[in-house]
Amino acid sequence: MTSDVQSIPSAQRFPAEQRHADDIAALRAWDRHPCPAGWQLSPRAVRSFILGSDGEALGGRVIERKIFGNDVLVERSIVTLAGQRGLLLAGEPGTAKSLLSELLAAAISGRSTLTVQGSAGTVEEGIRYSWNYALLLRDGPTPAALVAGPLHQAMEQGALMRFEEITRCPVEIQDLLIPVLSDRVLHVPELKGEGSLVLSRPGFNIIATANLKDRGVNEMSSALKRRLNFETMQPLTDPRLEGELVSREVQRLLTAEGIGASVAPELTGLLVTLFQELRQAQALGVALEPMSNVLSTAEAINVLHSALADCWYLGDGSAGPAQLLRHLGGTLIKGEEDDRRRLRDYLRLVRGHRADEPAWRALLEGEVWL
Repeated sequence: MTSDVQSIPSAQRFPAEQRHADDIAALRAWDRHPCPAGWQLSPRAVRSFILGSDGEALGGRVIERKIFGNDVLVERSIVTLAGQRGLLLAGEPGTAKSLLSELLAAAISGRSTLTVQGSAGTVEEGIRYSWNYALLLRDGPTPAALVAGPLHQAMEQGALMRFEEITRCPVEIQDLLIPVLSDRVLHVPELKGEGSLVLSRPGFNIIATANLKDRGVNEMSSALKRRLNFETMQPLTDPRLEGELVSREVQRLLTAEGIGASVAPELTGLLVTLFQELRQAQALGVALEPMSNVLSTAEAINVLHSALADCWYLGDGSAGPAQLLRHLGGTLIKGEEDDRRRLRDYLRLVRGHRADEPAWRALLEGEVWL
């Protein structure tokens, strides 16, 4: 099968159902397992879509792993969505909450774009429904004048709605979900008769995400918490897995952008070691002062990608450790001078123990960029 992505000339990023259209098609052809009403894939196939097929060809295709770590959490999330409880994915920034939410929606509903982006400015109309005011003034409140929001569409279609960064919304906006999660009904009081009641079709559910750094910004009500299963995603602690993920994602970005540079394993290993030690605030058996910013895998990907793009466009095409350090400042420091000092303290510590290793020596020689 030819992926839908090829039918569109160009885009910076495609939804998951388009990026992975071939995986979904192969799994649909292979899938003979019990499937909840309204789902396009069975829970077993959804698991394989997200966690990969371990080298086994399913439907004639080996399915690539898309989420690293948190395997049991992924399985619990799938089971939660098969029932009638909403799911909340919590975690530090960069732990792939949004990616998992998108992948679940793509695999289960075939559509990941019924999304609300939570913020202090999120209003009810952006979640439930609004009105075409020209038609409203001409004809009054009619079904034709109603503009369905993500929640309305998800209920009508039996699909998943994604609510990103839900705790950034005021509590009264969050609590709009309570009657929907309880009764699976959306009221449209402006309409009369049957149109005033939207009943959720099988397959409808809600996936929310929350950043632990925002805890306390708008604390969720206990009533809403009772209607959601909470799953907390953890950062990757396995250097091998993190290195595999960083290498793969950076190479994917470079290929998409037409950059001919390639990812050197020793460069990825150095970067992952640096991130893991700073993230854990410990190196060479010595406790470090923790950085104030979260050092996520996504940020490691950005640093390596920037270093390689820098060398491709402005250098000789070959990136080394010094180029990594050149791009670390904007990712790790973000204007915090105390973090600049903490990073320099870390580099002074490793200088005394790793200066004989070529990669680390080149990295330490580039400290001028800090």
